[in-house]
Amino acid sequence: MDLKEKLISSFMAFEERVDVHTELHDLRTAALKNFETKGFPTKKEEAWKYTSLNAILKNDFTVFPKQENAVQYSDVKKYFLHEVDTYKVVFIDGVFSSHLSATTHEGIDVCLLSSALTKPKYKTVIDAYFNQVVNKEETLTSLNTAFANEGAYINIPKGKVADKPIEIMYLSTGNEAAMLVQPRNLIVVGENAQVQIIERHQSLNENAVLTNSVTEIFAQKRAFVDVYKIQNDNEAANLVDNTYVSQQEESSVAVNTFSFGGNMTRNNLNFYHFGEHIVSYLNGITIIGDKQHVDHYTLVHHATPNCESHQDYKGIFNDKSTGVFNGKIFVEKEAQKTNAFQKSNNILLSDKATINAKPQLEIFADDVKCSHGCTIGQLDETALFYMQQRGIPVKEAKALLMYAFSNAVIESIKIPELKQRITKIIANKLGVKMGFDL
Repeated sequence: MDLKEKLISSFMAFEERVDVHTELHDLRTAALKNFETKGFPTKKEEAWKYTSLNAILKNDFTVFPKQENAVQYSDVKKYFLHEVDTYKVVFIDGVFSSHLSATTHEGIDVCLLSSALTKPKYKTVIDAYFNQVVNKEETLTSLNTAFANEGAYINIPKGKVADKPIEIMYLSTGNEAAMLVQPRNLIVVGENAQVQIIERHQSLNENAVLTNSVTEIFAQKRAFVDVYKIQNDNEAANLVDNTYVSQQEESSVAVNTFSFGGNMTRNNLNFYHFGEHIVSYLNGITIIGDKQHVDHYTLVHHATPNCESHQDYKGIFNDKSTGVFNGKIFVEKEAQKTNAFQKSNNILLSDKATINAKPQLEIFADDVKCSHGCTIGQLDETALFYMQQRGIPVKEAKALLMYAFSNAVIESIKIPELKQRITKIIANKLGVKMGFDL
């Protein structure tokens, strides 16, 4: 039995395990039907032209964990932003871990999606937002929806400011030979509200993991949302991250993606505008080697006038690694005076490394400022020579050039402790110690 057949046959058993009301059952059933019809995406589809799941899907994935697995905080502390106090929503093999988490209902809701889906007091929010902005035709999103039950539920009411960052952490113990997990996050940020969110998926050993994650983010009028995705997993981990963002007028949403680890990572990032004077930021740094594969697929849908979007992706690829950037800016006829900018700059450190870049603009308005650009090259030999002439060893000189190359994205990090953490990860990936204050 292949994975598709296993998932379809497991659906009834899954619904027997969870508390399901009629509307949710109907929604899940329709999603499963779409997945059953389309199956897993293949390279025959334009959106997946450069990324194959075939080798990954050959694993005999366990769909549900057989038991709840305990993890001690001392063993995983290094994965948390422990330098600063945060709210935490932590899952172990897809199961909520109360002793590692720090949730709240004081002024804001930072808790479990499973509670929000089943408790009457959350019904108004769930009916208004759950599964409302996703692409219901996208097959892996449909698969996630069919099995959607557990994940983070974050609701920041009108006028509230989250007093500290929120960490969403998914830990995989590897107690199963191969594990499939499908977290679902719902984030609603009300009018004039603000929040900072850090998301991480982390495997604790070398057993295979496939994570199919879906996150919906709703930013109401003048809301401020700052999201950081830390992807630094081991080389047996595979991640498909589907993030859908709905913005109302004068809101500002930034999604910053840092891809350093994992076997295969696919980031589907979709922004939709529903009001004027919206600003969207999509930033990313990718530093990979060996045979790692990272694919960024972005969409910004400008449907209203006087809005902005800024995309800045930096990639550094070594050994036989492969990078993909497939970004689209879509401007509707009504979206006059749109400012939309897209950059994908890449460095290849090996003649066996590969980058596939496809920046796209589809513009139906005539009063806009839109641009896209892509560069692919090597390190500047003249700059390296100049630095070596001044006593900087070649390894450190290369690292400084690559750090400078990534600096514009690093500077977008608004949490100082996280900025320091990312800088350390980058230094480690480049094999040097940064000898200056950052």
